[in-house]
Amino acid sequence: MLLSASTSHGTRTRRRAAWIATAALGVSLVLSGAATAPAALADTPATLSGVILGVGADEAQRIVTWYSSADTAQSVQVAPTSALVNGEFPASATTFSASGTANIASSGGYNRHATITGLAENTAYSYRVGSDGNWSQTSAFSTQSFDGDYDFLFFGDPQIGSSGDVAKDQAGWQDTMNVAVNANPKAELLVSGGDQVDSANKEDQWSAFLAPDALRQIPWVATIGNHDVGGKAYEQHLYTPNTDRTGAYYRKGDASIGTESGGDYWFIYKDTLFIDLNSNSYATSQGGGGDDAHVAYVTDVVNKHGAEAKYTVLVYHHAIYSPADHAKDADNKVRRVDFPTTFSKLGVDLVLQGHDHSYSRSYEIKNGAKANPDEKPGQDEVFEGPGGVVYVTANSASGSKYYDITAPDNSGTSGAGNGADPLNPANYWYNSVQNQEHVRTYVKVQVKKDQLVVQNIRSGDCSAPNAAVELNRVVWCGPDNGAKPAEAVGSIQDEVTIHPNHGDGQDIQVDVPSGAPGEFGWTINGHNGLVDLGTAEEKNLQYFEATGQINPISVTDTRASKAAWSVSASVGDFVDGDKTFEGKYLGWTPKVVTPGAGAVAGAAVGSGYDGGAGLSTSQSLSSAPMGHDRGTGVVGADLDLKIPNTIDKGSYRATLTLTALAG
Repeated sequence: MLLSASTSHGTRTRRRAAWIATAALGVSLVLSGAATAPAALADTPATLSGVILGVGADEAQRIVTWYSSADTAQSVQVAPTSALVNGEFPASATTFSASGTANIASSGGYNRHATITGLAENTAYSYRVGSDGNWSQTSAFSTQSFDGDYDFLFFGDPQIGSSGDVAKDQAGWQDTMNVAVNANPKAELLVSGGDQVDSANKEDQWSAFLAPDALRQIPWVATIGNHDVGGKAYEQHLYTPNTDRTGAYYRKGDASIGTESGGDYWFIYKDTLFIDLNSNSYATSQGGGGDDAHVAYVTDVVNKHGAEAKYTVLVYHHAIYSPADHAKDADNKVRRVDFPTTFSKLGVDLVLQGHDHSYSRSYEIKNGAKANPDEKPGQDEVFEGPGGVVYVTANSASGSKYYDITAPDNSGTSGAGNGADPLNPANYWYNSVQNQEHVRTYVKVQVKKDQLVVQNIRSGDCSAPNAAVELNRVVWCGPDNGAKPAEAVGSIQDEVTIHPNHGDGQDIQVDVPSGAPGEFGWTINGHNGLVDLGTAEEKNLQYFEATGQINPISVTDTRASKAAWSVSASVGDFVDGDKTFEGKYLGWTPKVVTPGAGAVAGAAVGSGYDGGAGLSTSQSLSSAPMGHDRGTGVVGADLDLKIPNTIDKGSYRATLTLTALAG
């Protein structure tokens, strides 16, 4: 049983004076960065272009990347927007030195990137790039709470230029961005499915891709596609955190090759571990490490950092479970064999993919096969069992190119096969939902305490901007192969709520069957959901307190012997990433909810805040003496968590482990 509690106070007793002093100065910036000396001005000021805001290693970081026409010392300058006066940056603004090299592309020039660190939550910031006397236009972004629920948006293959008309592709891409961000103003990440452009080193396509203002306001989580890999422009425009650029993660095995971009990377954002792979490197015969290298990378990252997060999301370009032109590609069949078992073993929750310019949402997949034969097509709620993973492929976000859905064959209904779904023969065996309407879409993912909500949302219709339709690259538009008129912009085409698996401890509790006649057993009533203690409240300026109840437990004893039984429990430490506090601070008051099976409530156990070990040591929830009545009873407990007010702000979880003994 998983317990969750949040502390709500951004200040602690020991920090209060410093925060008050900061407020008095009217400054809310909490940044760490080395101030750079003013760069010497060149005879001709550098032209600064291609500014994009990228994701950092965590919520308190952002990476800014841009192009410069001159090889001068440059930086990012950042300040709270509230500190700007008439648009002018204050003397207290923080600068972060930029790195970069000469561009390896026909466009010439130089690339720069700088990492902003030490951002404060719930703060609006303004930033600009360049050097004293030669700054870019000012852009802005806002941080939100570093804990709790959040939304991110996932975009498939803008592939600017693939229609043959860059301007039309740009118009569709910008419109999708405007629709998505206006409908979701609190979205915190923009996640790429790859193929930002059609030709890797054509800067007119990159300029069109970078046109939306949202790319300077909300962090872009870059993913490399097969149309991005053939040059260095991808790496020059999109610098990423924690990136392994060794040869194994490059298609040809060498990061220094001027015609190749690559690398695998990871970051943690609000209790979600994101891992992004260069799926262009899939076969060692090409020179790189292939899928084996990616599998080893994901395994290593999850083993090292998985415990710091509550969800694991993988992102790569080549969809292994998709419904259209690439569904039967030989390279995707290789990945379909190489990836799924490892992803299941590591407890991955969601995989986001691009490449096939159509939308699909897989069934729950475990070890390369459908995990639950009873899962129905289009089912809007999925409870992932151990090893269950949902794979989503995004359609075109720009309208530059769509692929039509293809028909299954007789190659099998697991592993690399492309056979038909027995429950819906028009679909591939692995897909719960497949869709192509020749309209632009994007995917919204809501990350909640105990569920992921995935929605495929229409960002356009059959009218312009929709380059593939405008240029007659497709002959119909709308649902059911154009038999129905296009649905409204903003309408939801598919929605599913994914309930993640909680690991071995949760499995033990959920999988214990009800006691058979003549046996003793216990089970948790209903679905074993997260026990949410809510947000702790500060009491008497001394401690935080939160209360709640465990999920009720049914105890059944129909044994003729009427032997004694007991159910006890203990809790481990509460953890949020690298922050923790002891489980001893949790206490409880057991109770009998429904009498039966001779159940007697255990003694109340106070929080260790008041002395003692609390529930960090095993304590009785309920028991029955020898000779008790046979039957079923329901027991529960009121929880009382009291922790010092010096505990760091966060969203903490612990596991309550239940143990039953029967004589």
